[in-house]
Amino acid sequence: MKKLIALLLAVVMVLGLVACGEKTPETTAPNAGNNETKPVETQPNTAEPEAITLKVWGPAEDQVDENSFLQVACAKFAEAHPEWNITFVFEICAEGDAGGQVSKDPSAAADVYMYANDQLGSLLQANAIARLGGDVEAQVKADNSETMITSVSVDGALYGVPFTGNTWFMYYDKSVYSEEDIKSLDAMMAIKPVGFEVTNTWHLPAFYFAAGGNMYGGVGDASQGITFGGEAGTAATLYIANALAAGTLVEGGGGAGLDGIRNGSIGAMFSGTWDAKNYKDALGENYAAAQLPCITINGQECQLRSFAGSKAYGVNPNSANLKAASLLAGWLGSAEMQDLHYELRNGEVIPCSVALIESGKYDADPAAVAQNDTIANTSFLQPTIPEMGTYWGNADSMGKALVNGEINADNAAEKTEQWNAGLNNSGL
Repeated sequence: MKKLIALLLAVVMVLGLVACGEKTPETTAPNAGNNETKPVETQPNTAEPEAITLKVWGPAEDQVDENSFLQVACAKFAEAHPEWNITFVFEICAEGDAGGQVSKDPSAAADVYMYANDQLGSLLQANAIARLGGDVEAQVKADNSETMITSVSVDGALYGVPFTGNTWFMYYDKSVYSEEDIKSLDAMMAIKPVGFEVTNTWHLPAFYFAAGGNMYGGVGDASQGITFGGEAGTAATLYIANALAAGTLVEGGGGAGLDGIRNGSIGAMFSGTWDAKNYKDALGENYAAAQLPCITINGQECQLRSFAGSKAYGVNPNSANLKAASLLAGWLGSAEMQDLHYELRNGEVIPCSVALIESGKYDADPAAVAQNDTIANTSFLQPTIPEMGTYWGNADSMGKALVNGEINADNAAEKTEQWNAGLNNSGL
């Protein structure tokens, strides 16, 4: 009997050992190098991408068809972000119109839009542009010059991703002018008349900056006002009036400048990258471009300076998908996408990425070199403060008075002081 009981106990122990070996699957696994455990997925990740919609506004030229810049760049963004199933809605709004259009009703505007930086003040007033931070802010500061960063900043806060500089420079006939000639507008005008849009309020200040004038201290300080008056301002006014009267400086607005290049009546004209193809076609093998020349006022050589700024991607703070919108703005303004933008727009949109500029990739493009040289050497950062609203109408009147011959040596001082007073009467 004792032997039978012992045998039965042995069988039970063996069965118990077998049962202990049939474990359920482990939910944790050893973590090599320590005694901790970490989860092991026993099921594939079946999380569905989040469906979102992003509305993007830009000029018509960037969204003609599926091969256009916005469509191509946004498709690449979607591929890089599988966590979202993105529906893109593209609508037309030029950079120069964004400030007004977005500010009308920010809640109905695009999630991401292109804007010219001079509209930053009005966008901020309308709560229509978001401050950027994190990786996007770091990218902008790493990729761009101080001028480009400042152009989309207010009090150190960043409100855009620059994708190109925004300024104007000089196109010229290199069979008429040498590389030495183009350093001086006086030397150029002595050889052949030069076109200039005196009635263009974006261009007119160049002569007043050359004479030593300033706008808001160069730092957007409204209390410092605009200083285009006094003896220096009068000298700039007389320089323009005398050159127009002599026919050495020709009003080039309304297409007259391009026509003058085509028919050979003038040897140079001032414009921007948007006109590069027109001037290249008009000048053919004699096509050239350069930063702004100097002028001589009261025996002193003075540097003409154009307004400079940027075009940038802004993010709507009312976006339902703010994180995705911010990342998209950073993506569209990245060096890689700037290069693609240049390619798909046939050189009309010049990259502002420092690395791209320094790469030498665009050195064979006269307009690209001229734009970047102008921003770096012969420009004045365009103010974005609301007080600038007073400038445009007053400058328009002054330009027209000069072109119409209403200003001469007898009244130049009076007219200049009246203009400067108007520039500083913002009513704000």
